[in-house]
Order: sequence, then C-alpha cells, then structure tokens
Amino acid sequence: MARDDAKAIGRRIREFRAEKGITAAQLAKEADVSRSYLSELENGAGNHQRPSARVLYALGKALGVSMSELLGRPLILEPTRRPSASLRRFAELDGLSPSDVEMLASIQFRGDAPQTPDRWRFIYQAIRNSSSMDGPRRR
Repeated sequence: MARDDAKAIGRRIREFRAEKGITAAQLAKEADVSRSYLSELENGAGNHQRPSARVLYALGKALGVSMSELLGRPLILEPTRRPSASLRRFAELDGLSPSDVEMLASIQFRGDAPQTPDRWRFIYQAIRNSSSMDGPRRR
C-alpha cells in the first residue's frame, strides 16, 4: 500500500475515533488490536501493509462506520431488490415515493418479505412513527 494511502486510512480512523469521542486505547480494546498497532495505523507508520479485512471490519464496527468509509472508497452495494407485487400495490394505493419503495423492498423478516399491502402499510407507518425517537433532525 502506498504511504499516502496508509496515511489517509490512518487519518480517517483518527477522525472517526475523535467524532465518536473515544480514546485510542478504548478503540484498540473494542477492535481487539494492540494499542501500538492502532497507533501505527493512525500515523501511517510501520510497514505500510494494508490492514487485514478482519482489522478493518473490527475497527469499522467499533467506530460505527463501514470498511469502505475507512478506506475512503465508495461502498459497493448489492443490486436493489425488485419490489414485490404486494409492495407495488401498497405504493400505488398510498402514493409512496420511489425512494421509500426502494427502502421497503430491502425489508425481510426471517427471510420473507411482507405479503400483503396491509402489512407493508403497517411496517411503513411504524418506521415513520419511530423517526421522532431519533431526536431532532440535523440539517
């Protein structure tokens, strides 16, 4: 890995850690890496080898970010699921936006998507009603 890439990854790790308000020691413990290794990563020092997927995953999980964010690369998403007939019917009846339909199309419970427009409506309303639980929206 180029030195500039190592420094950029380290900078992002340090920035995400600061945003979360945790110390390097706390992050190292939560991600199960040594404090010295984390210091090398954050400072772009050491042997400049790309951290393993396990390390990036553990750091990302501990920081609440994706591996793609740590690497500074775009996230590769799975193709979106096609809406089922029942979701399309619910969307048509209730005038849902395409982005809401796309979000709902990804929902499954124990491997199955809802089968009726009424169940889709219930789930959609639960999501909408729960948004106030997140607190005030930032703009």
